[in-house]
Amino acid sequence: MKQILYRLFEHQYLGRDEAREILQNMVQGKFTEAQIASLITVFLMRSISVEELAGFRDALLDMRVVTDLSEYDPIDIVGTGGDGKNTFNISTAACFVVAGAGYKVAKHGNYGATSVSGASNVMEHHGVKFTTEIDRLRRSIGETNMAYLHAPIFNPALKAVAGVRKSLGVRNFFNMLGPLVNPAMPKNQLLGVYNLPLLRLYSYSFQESGNHFAVVHSLDGYDEISLTDSFKVITGNNEHIYSPEEIGFTRNVESDLFGGDTVEKAAAIFDRVLSGTASVAQTNCVIVNAAFAIRVLCPEKTIASSIEEARESLISGKAMQKFRKFVELNS
Repeated sequence: MKQILYRLFEHQYLGRDEAREILQNMVQGKFTEAQIASLITVFLMRSISVEELAGFRDALLDMRVVTDLSEYDPIDIVGTGGDGKNTFNISTAACFVVAGAGYKVAKHGNYGATSVSGASNVMEHHGVKFTTEIDRLRRSIGETNMAYLHAPIFNPALKAVAGVRKSLGVRNFFNMLGPLVNPAMPKNQLLGVYNLPLLRLYSYSFQESGNHFAVVHSLDGYDEISLTDSFKVITGNNEHIYSPEEIGFTRNVESDLFGGDTVEKAAAIFDRVLSGTASVAQTNCVIVNAAFAIRVLCPEKTIASSIEEARESLISGKAMQKFRKFVELNS
């Protein structure tokens, strides 16, 4: 590991197979926490290459608990994290809005590493018990349109570095890998990223996979559609910058989306969104992310019709009904 770190400190890059082997060795306990922290730090100081990202991804997928939900053709809605905004659980709430609209979701998530409340925090707060049992996952997605895959129990590599990531408290290449290693390997994905280079990096990766996708980035730094600024969307055949006003929304301010300083506060906002009692800004943010997820699944639909479909899921109470049933089945 020492020689690898020296090479990286000299701005050299790893090959795909080399990156794969490094991550495998990391999981096997061959590196100290200090060495792992140093490796993570390197990729904070320079961009990760396509080959490095692919190699790390290969290693994680090799070691994952295989979970076949392909019969449901689900979508994953996820952000890379690491934007430093500490928002409430926007993508997780959007998952239940999409589920309430009648679509299948296989959400891959984890505890918050760079924010107070990750998807797994808000799930656990509501009493959800994580599982790798395929029959339970299939029942969940079959009856509630939603299955939740807690990353550490599906991939030992993510669990092995959880302590180091939490101690560092800054974004890292594992944030980049999480969206690429959903163990169900869904063919549909809405992914939010925190900067424009990552927007391009992921779009190249998804285009090679042949999956249906949209990669989104708010130009003021959010890893989701925040409506605080214009946002860029790249799909398999198009890229466009939208302003909030262009698609019928008023502009939010950063404080509108703040998740608070505890999991309980973030979870309370999540609950208010699904129950229809959240602020207009919080509600609109979830609706627009759900709408663009619907468009990944149904690209023939207009943005306006997708927004109305997402809004109806919330207003009708269908999103909350799916969430309550989900908690009941998974507690």
